Amino acid sequence: MQKARTSELLFSVPVLVEELSRLVTLEPGDVIFTGTPAGVGLNRKPPLYLAAGDILVTEIEGIGHMRHTFVPA
Repeated sequence: MQKARTSELLFSVPVLVEELSRLVTLEPGDVIFTGTPAGVGLNRKPPLYLAAGDILVTEIEGIGHMRHTFVPA
C-alpha cells in the first residue's frame, strides 16, 4: 500500500537515533520503527488501518527484510 525510503522522512535516521538514545539505552538488535513518510491511514477517506491478514514488509537494502502477518487479537 505504501513504499518509501528513509531519505523521505522528515528527520534523518541519524537524528532519530540521536534523539531516541537520549531517552533510552539502545541495545544490539533493537529495532526502531519510524512510521511512514508516505502518509497515514487516518487521513484516508474512509480511514484505513492495519487489520488481521495484512502483511507488513520492512526492508534494509543489503541486509534483508522482515515480513509480519497481522492476526486477530
